[in-house]
Amino acid sequence: MDKIPFNKPHLTGNETAYIKEAVSSGKISGNGAFTKKCQAFFRERYGFKKALLTTSCTDALEMCALLADIQPGDEVIIPSYTFVSTALAFVRQGAVIKFADSRSDHPGINEESIESLISDKTKAIVPVHYAGIACDMDLIMNLANQHDLLVIEDAAQAIESNYKGHPLGSIGNLAAFSFHETKNINAGEGGLLAINDERFIDRSEIIWEKGTNRAAFFRGEIDKYGWVDTGSSFLPSELTAAFLWAQIENLEKIQQRRKEIWNLYYDRLSLAADDFGIQIPVIPEYATNNGHMFYLVCKSEEQRTGLIDYLNKSNILAVFHYQSLHKSHFYKDRYEGPELPYADKYTDRLVRLPFYYRLSDEEILKITSHVNEYFSQSP
Repeated sequence: MDKIPFNKPHLTGNETAYIKEAVSSGKISGNGAFTKKCQAFFRERYGFKKALLTTSCTDALEMCALLADIQPGDEVIIPSYTFVSTALAFVRQGAVIKFADSRSDHPGINEESIESLISDKTKAIVPVHYAGIACDMDLIMNLANQHDLLVIEDAAQAIESNYKGHPLGSIGNLAAFSFHETKNINAGEGGLLAINDERFIDRSEIIWEKGTNRAAFFRGEIDKYGWVDTGSSFLPSELTAAFLWAQIENLEKIQQRRKEIWNLYYDRLSLAADDFGIQIPVIPEYATNNGHMFYLVCKSEEQRTGLIDYLNKSNILAVFHYQSLHKSHFYKDRYEGPELPYADKYTDRLVRLPFYYRLSDEEILKITSHVNEYFSQSP
């Protein structure tokens, strides 16, 4: 029996052709024709003041930390239930991470808990739009404005999602997206820095290009370029951008199918939520759903382990997600904050079901039938 994997990267069919086109052009290093096409698309579609492709979302977040001028001892507020990159980008600059708990109804940050974490050392708030579902950005932006803080949206999972009609990633000062192979559109590895605050536009190009003003030189704005600031080699090759452009061309088709998959999961598993006390995704009124993932929250860690094992025996690969960063091996000895019970709840109980573009209706019916069977037998 064929195994249903957790993820299978989608290929549109044009990736190889565009990579060959990039190779034939003789320009395969970064910031070529495909890079410019991708960046222009994101600017125009989502209204970013500037968009820069990066080699990963982690790199985009590291650029955010540099642009925000995070210094040793500065405090940055992030949710504990997130991928390590959300914290790592700021820890590398010497920041003290102030971890916020998740919501009771959703793994995203508990927006109501943020204000109590703000001090005179706080520099930025980093909301994570978990599963592509928007945080309450009005509340977060109001807090930031009151306390003169930057807002950096971790929109790794949030392409094509909105908050009250505004594209995610277009609301905070800065934002970072991921094009990892598990994301809605992918480049294998890849990311995007979105800039909405004009103060950061000029410096972003310099940091992106190894601390040089090379981009301005190639536009003919200066007669030579040199080392003018800190930075790194954050820009991807044209091969990555060419692959991504093939995905962008099929964005609406990809999104339509992913939403169909999400809705079929929801319809088939709503009874499990009602009958067996299992938590399924909630979409607040202010948010839209981009079909990034479908998850369940079990009643206990033991029940989750049992479900994953039960599905695996039927050749269905489901996985758990993040571990609370405040309890991670790296950070636990330096964490001095309160207990974060909801972050720990999702750490112990959340399970992600297989989700990818070519997942068939028949496969979804098989997965959901096994899930319902498991819960009907589970104490």
